[in-house]
Amino acid sequence: MDEYSGSMGSDADVAALASIVGEVEGAAAVVRAGQVAEVRALAAAGQLAARQAAGSPAVVRAHDMALRSVAAELGGVLRVTDRTVQSRIDEARDLVEHYAATLAAWESGRITRGHVRVITDAGSVLVDASSERRAEFEAAAISRCERDTPNRVRSEVEILAERFAERSFTDRHRDAAAERRVRVVPGSAGMSDLIATLPTVIADGILDRLTQQAQTIVDAREPGNAGSAFGARGAGDLAGVSGAFGESGIGDAEPDRRGIDQVRADVFSDLLLSGAPALDPTAHGDGQGSLGAIRAQVQVIVPALTLLGVDDGPADLVGRSPIDADTARCLAGNTHSWARVLTDPVEGTVLAVDRYRTPWTQRRFLRARDQHCRFPGCRRAAIRCEIDHTIDAAKGGPTALWNLAHLCQRHHSMKQFTRWKVRQLPGGVLEWTSPTGRIYREDAPAPPVAFTPASISTTATDEPPPF
Repeated sequence: MDEYSGSMGSDADVAALASIVGEVEGAAAVVRAGQVAEVRALAAAGQLAARQAAGSPAVVRAHDMALRSVAAELGGVLRVTDRTVQSRIDEARDLVEHYAATLAAWESGRITRGHVRVITDAGSVLVDASSERRAEFEAAAISRCERDTPNRVRSEVEILAERFAERSFTDRHRDAAAERRVRVVPGSAGMSDLIATLPTVIADGILDRLTQQAQTIVDAREPGNAGSAFGARGAGDLAGVSGAFGESGIGDAEPDRRGIDQVRADVFSDLLLSGAPALDPTAHGDGQGSLGAIRAQVQVIVPALTLLGVDDGPADLVGRSPIDADTARCLAGNTHSWARVLTDPVEGTVLAVDRYRTPWTQRRFLRARDQHCRFPGCRRAAIRCEIDHTIDAAKGGPTALWNLAHLCQRHHSMKQFTRWKVRQLPGGVLEWTSPTGRIYREDAPAPPVAFTPASISTTATDEPPPF
């Protein structure tokens, strides 16, 4: 019995897994063929409805009636409502008529249905763009989607679409920001959803700060007591707030068994109702603890020309989505330190990180290079991951850039305790080998925002470029 037998079983189990993986792969191909066929059929149904309405004096109404009738017919076969079918017909026509290359890539298995959704969603900003610009966007988006999972490529494809849009992302963001609001959606069992529509950077910062504070509370629980965060202080300190939570156990001295989501929700409520966490297990005596001092961390990649105000191209909020140029410049102006990331002009991968103001360590370089967990498909931000020695330090692996990469706790543990193996190739490329022997190449992510070489004219001054 080897060191992995407890978590992965015998070699016979690995062989059985390999067989199952092959079956799943074959089934996925059959499902893909069926899905593509359905899309083509739904698009044909929509085109039929359009032909039926052609020549009618009330074209809009006639087309709607024809489409409703066709949708109702298909709804009876699919056992879904005609409204649902009508929506699917619209999506199918958009894909067939405007994203033929994407559909072909999906049909051939080069990309997945998730990738198709990413491309069509991002392409919605190109409504007014010419067919040539749309085709150029589509080709670049497909090329990127072929190399990674849908959740990882989404922000890059969105930024790519913005570059081809007729109206800048910054202009549209300003209009959207004017619609920010907070609303309550009543739910069941005495619960409701409090929804705030905010600029992405603000929303991401709020969630990050809540997560850090909630994790501090969880970590401060007393060992051996199911994690009591409150002790005898609970009831008094929550006098003004705890009533909102009824029987959740927050207002008594019983052990705190809340999960991270529950703690995060309670801290959120405390901050809004009282301005500070009602109970801070990191406090000593009556003094303020460390929770109030926790601030959000936001990682943003900004093109140099956008930073200088030459253009209004979108920046990349790592792990989330594009952000507008105004917000990116504001963040860059207020931060105490930032770095220039030098990338390969063709591949876009990180080559070096220049120091600015304060020294940067290997951790900063790796954060800029990796951006997220380097296990295939995982998108957990690097600032929430651990730096792993590809060759374990205990086995002589050096603490060198070529032997380091970010892994989230889940995949770090999997590397240690299962048969998954990894080796690091030049350029920060990780080559993962699964228990069944399949190899997955994990390239160092190319930032969605590309830094390209610019020709700098020689003048009488020897001043360095302003970035």
